[in-house]
Amino acid sequence: MWKKTATTLIASSLVLASLLAGCGSKDNAANGGSGNGAANGGDKQVQISVWAMGDEAKSLPQIADDFMKENPNIKVDVQALPWSNAHDKLLTAVASKKGPDVIQMGTTWIPEFANAGALMDLTSVVDKYPEFKEDQFYSGAVNTTKYDGKIVGIPWYTETRVLFYRTDLLKEVGYDQPPKTWDELRDAAKKLADRGKGKYGISIDMNEQSLAFMFARQNGSKLLDEQNKPLFNQPEFVEAVEYLNGFFKDGSAPIDLGLDPVQGLSGEGVVPMFISGPWMINSIKTQAPDLEGKWAVAPLPAKKNNISALGGSDLSVFQYTKHQDEALKFIQYMSKPETQIKWMQLTKSLPTNLKAWEDPSLKDDPNYQALQEQLEHSEPMPLLTTWEQIAQTYLKSFERIVRGGADVQKEMDAFNAEAEKILSK
Repeated sequence: MWKKTATTLIASSLVLASLLAGCGSKDNAANGGSGNGAANGGDKQVQISVWAMGDEAKSLPQIADDFMKENPNIKVDVQALPWSNAHDKLLTAVASKKGPDVIQMGTTWIPEFANAGALMDLTSVVDKYPEFKEDQFYSGAVNTTKYDGKIVGIPWYTETRVLFYRTDLLKEVGYDQPPKTWDELRDAAKKLADRGKGKYGISIDMNEQSLAFMFARQNGSKLLDEQNKPLFNQPEFVEAVEYLNGFFKDGSAPIDLGLDPVQGLSGEGVVPMFISGPWMINSIKTQAPDLEGKWAVAPLPAKKNNISALGGSDLSVFQYTKHQDEALKFIQYMSKPETQIKWMQLTKSLPTNLKAWEDPSLKDDPNYQALQEQLEHSEPMPLLTTWEQIAQTYLKSFERIVRGGADVQKEMDAFNAEAEKILSK
């Protein structure tokens, strides 16, 4: 989960700080009773509340039913929250200390809520649960669960960015394999754009806030130095922005074409390549069945490396739960490879558990194998409470470059200065 507005983040962070300062200790009434239950060896049924977000969360009760069959003394109450109001609802829960036992955390939300003390420190309990061991998961997913030296979540499902492309059209311009380097991607996109008027090579989403940062990493940028000072006006970052802008300058990428990625890929292939996440696999299959056998997924082309951005969600225990053991037992169940495969079948979400990728539904599908290869070279955006604001600020700079022809170096100098101000707050 990556999309949020900077305005919302600033306002909500201020609200969170003031609410936390004014709140005393209260009982967690939403948790429904004492902590004596199944996980503690008692006979009394304990109810735990799980808050999950988005359309995917609507499928969670099916998995919860399976859990309850194995754990009859634990009742799971799943509340599916729309992403649009989940953040505010969590703020209220933190302030009142009344909320769920288990919380789905979008990876970009971890810093904010961990910083507020809303998430239980799981560092001391990880060794008690084999399913929580770090070597069970992709390293990038593990990195999303840590804040200030503490483990505050367990990876649940993951996502990354890969290259989608029309295999038939790439072959027509001399590429039997997908582009593997920056130079090849630029060359292939230009050749595809040269097919004729109204044709392009690749879609560069100007609203995708992670795009420049992952290309900068591919060019060797650390994004931030050891003191969290921004490096956005250094050559590695500036060159990445110039590279992306180059697709617009030479006509390889359209501006405001008005086609979504599937439409661009379909038919004549007005835009035969785009960068996006795993959810697009099902979208292409369902919306453009005529493309079967004509498209594929590939890891991103590389410069010094091909690091992609990693997102997804983690599962955390609410700091004020009265049912820690039961909450952990539920997360333990959700971390099992067989459970993650069930979840993938229900929602198309990618497992974070490495063993789950041995399932034939993933192992035998070349598109998912490309995703697995990319996940081995994916990292989350910097885990800072202000990162979303920085990313949104970048998008404004990039728009001035693409639409207004602003000088890249000067624009990145200004962006870097603004980022320094944001980070110093």
